[in-house]
Amino acid sequence: MNRTVATGVALAVTLTATAVTLTGGTASAQGLRHTPHADRHFYTTMTPYTPQESLSDYQRAPKGFTPVFTENVVRHGARAMTDSSDIDAVMAVVQSAQAQGALTGLGAQLGPQVQLLQAAALSVGYGNLSGLGAQEQQQIALRLERRLPSLFSTIVAEQEPIEVETSGVARAVASANAFTGGLTSGDPALAGLIQAPVTDKNLLYFHKQPQNADYQAYLASDPELAAVLTEIDGEPSTALAARHVVGRLFDARFVKAMPTADQISFSTSLYNLYSAAPDLSVEAPGVDFDPFLSSQDAQWFAYLDDAAEFYQKGPAFSGRTITYDMANVLLDDLFTQAEAKADGTSDKGAVLRFTHAEEVEPLAVLLGLPGSTEAADPDQPYTYQNNPWRGAQVAPMAANVQWDLYADPALGGNGGSSTTAQGTEYLVRMLYNEKETAFKPSCKPIAKGSYFYDLNELELCYNQG
Repeated sequence: MNRTVATGVALAVTLTATAVTLTGGTASAQGLRHTPHADRHFYTTMTPYTPQESLSDYQRAPKGFTPVFTENVVRHGARAMTDSSDIDAVMAVVQSAQAQGALTGLGAQLGPQVQLLQAAALSVGYGNLSGLGAQEQQQIALRLERRLPSLFSTIVAEQEPIEVETSGVARAVASANAFTGGLTSGDPALAGLIQAPVTDKNLLYFHKQPQNADYQAYLASDPELAAVLTEIDGEPSTALAARHVVGRLFDARFVKAMPTADQISFSTSLYNLYSAAPDLSVEAPGVDFDPFLSSQDAQWFAYLDDAAEFYQKGPAFSGRTITYDMANVLLDDLFTQAEAKADGTSDKGAVLRFTHAEEVEPLAVLLGLPGSTEAADPDQPYTYQNNPWRGAQVAPMAANVQWDLYADPALGGNGGSSTTAQGTEYLVRMLYNEKETAFKPSCKPIAKGSYFYDLNELELCYNQG
């Protein structure tokens, strides 16, 4: 590949020029800032959830239209690390340095912080939903009720069931329970209408299913994928950043004896703990990994993590669809549920789905969500400078896509076709991380600047037949 190393060179300059820093909303010289409102934190897909729009800012539905159904796809909330491998890797080096008297003042603070984080992870179980994750789901549910009060009043009045589906993985099931618990805390009358969660791995854990063996082979052995990630990881800036990380924690003698590959491995594991710590803030409120990674170093390792996500779960390579074709099953189900409500064959008031980043990221590509769709040319690999894709924006913890179906009863909006002779009958509004979001550009809203779309228009736009 004929990849320019401009990004790596720029970061190298930044790391050696201590006068260049990231402050406020201003990016440093290397231009790697990953969100327009970020501070010095770079957590990628481990970023705790924040709703992206205020309840007071949503467009009003067109006159006469009221919500009759809602459905969503939600990533599980904040969680503990999936295993102890990064803790073990970091502690092994820290303990070796301690035994040799090679810890700096800063390095001496690292071990106790890792141990606190480990205790927090063990308290909920590796990979399981954390207290923050439960709060994220509960609060999303409460805001959903506040956005659509008339819908939930109708659900109660008409005794419409609320269907709940999960991947079957513990953190997704716990997320579903936290979400529905939020709903019932907001309106106890919903309790008897919320169905027990059912597992649908083909819909909500499709990346692991046999029908997607081609995708699994892509992850395991695709030469183009392996080459680009090796190239990105092998940027000179990776070794430089790692050297900077260990140089702050261990004395020069210890660092000199540490092979570059070990420095990189240690720094990657430390970054993984840095990005995991905020998700355990309820269990370990005093844990703070910020001192152990400068903003520039954290930013570089975040880029490496984002690059892996981009190629493994996102838009990946131009001209290839292997990473997101499998999400069509989920897109189809969004349409199936909305259409069933519109044609009167479903009495459900809501369908709630709880899943993982491996499902949300490819669904975002298919839907054409902002920042999710731009693939990389094989000869110009993904960088923060040439592509808007950022894990913190596309799939933070509890990332969610929501469709609200609206009907005008005056136009027969209680069943039948989605458009009558009198005009539009069923409209759909999409929220992405609770922000009103346009469907892909080829789909036309009911009016310029509107976030409401005719259901028939969306069916045609997304080739739903």
